[in-house]
Amino acid sequence: MDKLGSSTTRVLLTGSNGLLGQKLTDFIIQKTNYTLYCTSQGVNRNPNALGYDFVQLDLLDKGGLKSLIQEFQPSHIIHCAAMTSVEACEQEADKCQQLNVDLVGDLAGWSKEFDYHLTFLSTDFVFDGKNGPYKEDDPVKACNAYGQSKIEAEALILGSGCRAAILRTILVYGVIADKNRSNLVLWAKQKLEKGEKINVVDDQWRMPTWVDDLAMACILSVEKNAEGIFHISSKQLYSIIEAVYEVADFWGLDKTLISPVHAADIGQAENRPQRTGFYLDKAKTELGYVPTSFKESLNYIDQQIKYYNS
Repeated sequence: MDKLGSSTTRVLLTGSNGLLGQKLTDFIIQKTNYTLYCTSQGVNRNPNALGYDFVQLDLLDKGGLKSLIQEFQPSHIIHCAAMTSVEACEQEADKCQQLNVDLVGDLAGWSKEFDYHLTFLSTDFVFDGKNGPYKEDDPVKACNAYGQSKIEAEALILGSGCRAAILRTILVYGVIADKNRSNLVLWAKQKLEKGEKINVVDDQWRMPTWVDDLAMACILSVEKNAEGIFHISSKQLYSIIEAVYEVADFWGLDKTLISPVHAADIGQAENRPQRTGFYLDKAKTELGYVPTSFKESLNYIDQQIKYYNS
């Protein structure tokens, strides 16, 4: 492990195997003044294993995590690890509490104790979807256990007195070298390319977030030592099916394979917010965040897929 080296920015990244975690790793290792240490519960799945250190660690091993922080002495932690499945959070309430709430409380407390800056990833699911789009200071009210766990985690951070930025985001999509990570865009593209019929919800609205934009927002949070809550997403509200139609149009795929369904038909009317979306003014002004449009991002994703397949 690289201890106190010459770099001014020492980032500990949790959840480095996830879509955002792998994208952040790839972005940060391109920066010369950063030292990066990644951790995830499983073995490293990022095909790019150079330019950073990695340790496999169960984050619920409180002693092991605290020892790692004390040894690496980060200036910043970007906490991407979480239980994000709505159904899993309902079915495994204790694990959800431990991972999504208690662990965050520990990280916030250690941030105060060891004086590192914390960037925490939250979600549009802290809102019930009755009054979207939302500003950062709008009242929170979750309609599922996942969203409620993030509300509680946010409160622990804000109440701890630590230096922290909370980045709420929406329906993250994109592509990385690890082909095992899927999301709405890649799922729709791959199914339609195979000529398979898909059912897509037509009565829920989101502002999908390109993972490259979200990774850049995390880096801006680090570089500016940002504090408070920030909303990070794209800038246009789509119904889920409208976003999938855009995917089909971009790659010239058969839209007749796409069948609309209502959220109630698949048991997602009550436990998913109907309409979220964000106002982005604060992130633009204070972080310098520049969102990429959904359509424009598909062009970049196409280029990235070709690069990763070359």
